[in-house]
Amino acid sequence: MGRRSVHTAEELRELILSAATSLIENGGLASLSAREIARRIEYSPGTLYNVFENLDDLVLTIEGRMLDSLSNRLSEVSSGSDPRTHIKNLADVYLQFTHDNPRLWNLLFEHHLPTDRNIPDWYQAKLDDLMQRIETALAPLMPNHDEFALKRAARVLWAGVHGITSLSTTDKLSTITAESARPLVDDLVDTYLAGLSERSQIGTS
Repeated sequence: MGRRSVHTAEELRELILSAATSLIENGGLASLSAREIARRIEYSPGTLYNVFENLDDLVLTIEGRMLDSLSNRLSEVSSGSDPRTHIKNLADVYLQFTHDNPRLWNLLFEHHLPTDRNIPDWYQAKLDDLMQRIETALAPLMPNHDEFALKRAARVLWAGVHGITSLSTTDKLSTITAESARPLVDDLVDTYLAGLSERSQIGTS
């Protein structure tokens, strides 16, 4: 039996989030359970469901905080005068962020909602914000492209960078190369931006 509540609703919410985050950081998503969270905060398992609808709701909240943290880090990157340098700096910050929080970041891609549940609007807004930052950075390099092309380019570039960082944070990169993630990310960004530049020149010729 858990102890009688001595915390406010907001304090209890933070206790649960802190315990769940710690479990994921140390053991990944597989280590997360209502019983273990309850044991750590010294409440009954049922208490969790008075605060969060279910474990999916809890995990989405942790993911949302992670996206907020990434957004804050990216917002600190100066746009400067060179779009290419700006994009490379964004990619570098993204890479560093994933290495600072490997299990929490990979949670975004390991966790799957039930097929009958859609991503909440507030969560989708955070994902859209991440993509919008990349679109804004790419826009000066794609002056003659429509909005669809810009959105597509941002997602292609992000997917490529994420692929390298994902291999790196899960210690799988060494199976295909002896190089570290950073020079690979730099090469990917340089090559992709060069391709966009050439396409833009062809479009104006």
